[in-house]
Amino acid sequence: MFMGNTPFITVRASRALTEIEFCAWVAQAAPGDRLEYHRGFLVLDIFPMLGRLADREREELSRLGSRAFWAAEQGLVHLVQERVGPDRFAYIAVARPKPKHAAASLSALLLKEQAA
Repeated sequence: MFMGNTPFITVRASRALTEIEFCAWVAQAAPGDRLEYHRGFLVLDIFPMLGRLADREREELSRLGSRAFWAAEQGLVHLVQERVGPDRFAYIAVARPKPKHAAASLSALLLKEQAA
């Protein structure tokens, strides 16, 4: 696929995303769309002793990170990190063309995962 001179624009949420919002973005994203799903140091932010987040926020962030990794394993996104400062990164999902087996729906993949 030729990308030409189209600039890459990363969408950044004004608040923390949920796993469900991430899934909705994956389902609707066009190839090349970019979503910053977290800014910080993910592995530390989900670690209870080191993180600055409340338990509920940390659990949601953990689910979001796991879902992003799952989406990458399914071939739906590329995961990219950009350094934005010392010990601080932007975690970005870049939408890939949908694989033919995922053309039916993202929900079918999610149900298949839950059944396994």
